[in-house]
Amino acid sequence: MTVRCADAPLVLLLVEELADLLADTVDGGASIGFLAPLDRAEAVAWWKGRAAGVAAGDLAVWVAQDGDRVVGTVGLAFPDKPNSRHRAEVVKLMVHRAARGLGLGGRLLATAEAFAAEAGRTLLHLDTETDSPAEHLYRSAGWTRAGVIPDYAASPEGVLRPTTLYYKSATR
Repeated sequence: MTVRCADAPLVLLLVEELADLLADTVDGGASIGFLAPLDRAEAVAWWKGRAAGVAAGDLAVWVAQDGDRVVGTVGLAFPDKPNSRHRAEVVKLMVHRAARGLGLGGRLLATAEAFAAEAGRTLLHLDTETDSPAEHLYRSAGWTRAGVIPDYAASPEGVLRPTTLYYKSATR
């Protein structure tokens, strides 16, 4: 599997496959901001919006491919305020259900972390559904649990669930 940083044209080129990955992730029960069933047109439109963010420099996106098939992705969102340019948010870490258990999630996370460090981002943060499988990944990668917000976001089925906030310092 290859992991590469995607510029805006690549995101647009892969928009259909990225939409398939997003739909698979939501269908698999991951709470990443969408309700099931995810409309295909909504998934495509969402990824097209991410391409605009990449082009503007507000977002970095990595794509994992197994051959020509997109099997994973992760993003880093960069704040636009002068007092927050030392940090970034890890967003939308997704691994296709058929590619889970192979270490791809950890590889994508490490790739985003390394890029952030090279870009001078000394603090990373993220949120994830409490008690989700993703929590194990973040803890095993050295992330620190900051706290839990009850009823923060709806699961893909529409049930309000708590969210756990994590952070990681690049100075560890």
